[in-house]
Amino acid sequence: MSRVQMIAVSADANDQRLDRWLRRMFPDVGQGRIEKMCRKGELRVDGGRVKASTRLQSGQTVRVPPMPDPSDTPRGAPVARISAEDEKMIQNCVIYKDDHIIALNKPPGLAVQGGSGQTRHVDGLAEALKFELDSKPKLIHRLDKDTSGVLVLARTGQAAAGLARAFQSRETRKIYWAAVAGSPKPNMGTIKYGLVKAGGHGPNGAGEKMHCIHPNDVQDTEGAKHATTDYFVLEEVGKRASWVTLVPITGRTHQLRAHIAELGHPIVGDGKYGTNAQVNDGDGWGSQLGGEISRKMHLHARSLSFVHPITKAELSLTAPLPEHMKNTWDTFGWQVKYAPKDPFEEFM
Repeated sequence: MSRVQMIAVSADANDQRLDRWLRRMFPDVGQGRIEKMCRKGELRVDGGRVKASTRLQSGQTVRVPPMPDPSDTPRGAPVARISAEDEKMIQNCVIYKDDHIIALNKPPGLAVQGGSGQTRHVDGLAEALKFELDSKPKLIHRLDKDTSGVLVLARTGQAAAGLARAFQSRETRKIYWAAVAGSPKPNMGTIKYGLVKAGGHGPNGAGEKMHCIHPNDVQDTEGAKHATTDYFVLEEVGKRASWVTLVPITGRTHQLRAHIAELGHPIVGDGKYGTNAQVNDGDGWGSQLGGEISRKMHLHARSLSFVHPITKAELSLTAPLPEHMKNTWDTFGWQVKYAPKDPFEEFM
């Protein structure tokens, strides 16, 4: 067991969530433990109480209470059991694996981490992804529960540190595919609305969402952050729906969902940022298309490109569409095989 530690936040951890920062140094500490330390005031930043989602700033000092060493775990201690069905499911999600990293095509509906009542999540199921190593792979980034697609985990500490730096410094390129209601105009553009969290009306803030504000108002709005998203319309079905490529230049919570909805074209199945209606009332489309189109979220992390943290090779990982989105693509006659890997490439 370690003693209380006062750890300075380095420049490369600027704007990183407290829970992710802590797990980089103490990979055996779970999300539930971190949230409990925050609630009890044991984990503090510059002397103040914090939440697990608090964003750190370089130069701050984090008070870390005594943390258990992996060797402190008693022999025979209970280990969370993973069903054979879940073990097979998560292993079938693997789309890339080497000695240092592993990548999944995360299915929609599966949370990445615990919390908010989530007991079945990638972080817990990662025990089934150890393969020949002794420890489970570590989360480096995340996707929303209902978003599918490429999710990369680190199998070694060195890989975790390298990937974390790449994500923080925006040296990765993420390309998302979405089906949206209506047809954004122009067919290609950049969305620069700032984002600020708006509280929900349910218990413990349930239902909170990100609110878009004009970029000029960000500086004067408490808690607001600048956000930038590139979009490109690949196919259209009249004025009813479109296949859109989305590239987050910044990485804010719900950024893609909030940005495209602010244009009046919410992602199909996203009732939080659209509505559950199927009509355009003049202020924007509803998020449902009706008929045979699934009511599930139509947002997919199609590809992720980055430099391998150890081998330094260029990697570009691609994830096939989930079944409900594939059915929508088939219904509209959208051909994945003809889609450009990166439609913005000629403009870069």
